[in-house]
Amino acid sequence: MLKYVNTGVVFQEIPDEVTLSINISNCPCHCPGCHSKYLWGDVGSVLDFCAIDSFIAKYGSDITCVCFMGGDAEPLSVCHLAEHIRTKYPHMKVAWYSGRQRIPSHIDKNKFDYIKIGPYLAHLGPLKSRTTNQHLYKRVKDKFVDITSRFWRS
Repeated sequence: MLKYVNTGVVFQEIPDEVTLSINISNCPCHCPGCHSKYLWGDVGSVLDFCAIDSFIAKYGSDITCVCFMGGDAEPLSVCHLAEHIRTKYPHMKVAWYSGRQRIPSHIDKNKFDYIKIGPYLAHLGPLKSRTTNQHLYKRVKDKFVDITSRFWRS
């Protein structure tokens, strides 16, 4: 069962979107240098359809995107929540920040508008670093386009 620790409305995670970021616990990746070690444990509140509906009701038109931060221990559950959002709130974008190198093949990536993959490797830096191993992809029609360079400053 997915659990979340906290949420926040953020402006930097997904370009051009006002994003409700949901920090999911029980992260199996345990990246060295992780800035969110508090998400390693199986802690927090249940993240289910009711919780999603509550968040969207609370923020309404103030947000344009919901981003799952983690959930790598239960990718199928993340996909089911994404499908719920796509069905019930078709105007809302859906994003997933995964610490894995790739999304499992049994996951329907088309349930998402954005997918970030890659573990945090301190020596390569985060998304805003040109040397990062992490990549953010945006779904354009039926394929994903790498938009990582949008985070880089000239």
